[in-house]
Amino acid sequence: MTEPDIPREELEAMFEAIRENTEWDLDGDLLWGYFFTHSDRETLEKAAEALEADGYELVQIFEAEEDGKGLGEFFLHVERVETHSVDSLHKRNVALTEFADQLGLESYDGMDVGPVEYEEDED
Repeated sequence: MTEPDIPREELEAMFEAIRENTEWDLDGDLLWGYFFTHSDRETLEKAAEALEADGYELVQIFEAEEDGKGLGEFFLHVERVETHSVDSLHKRNVALTEFADQLGLESYDGMDVGPVEYEEDED
């Protein structure tokens, strides 16, 4: 099993900080974003297709820039509404690290989380 770059202890600290500093329901659905890096945009586009087939939604693929110039490093951002515990998120990070390794991506670059913002129906 591939170990992710994000140790389980960091996930525990993240969950604790969210519980202390937000009103989010960590025992319910949240919007989880996942990030990957690679020097070739087309490779990330293929990764995005595979992730979309697995239920992730593509947010964007973008090139890192400095002073308005591309740096040749691309980021893939996907997201999915899900409920995680420290253990399930650790398993997800392991799986996404293995996915990145299998596709030859430079990295699985971690995740972020936020509340799910549902659009209100307009009547």
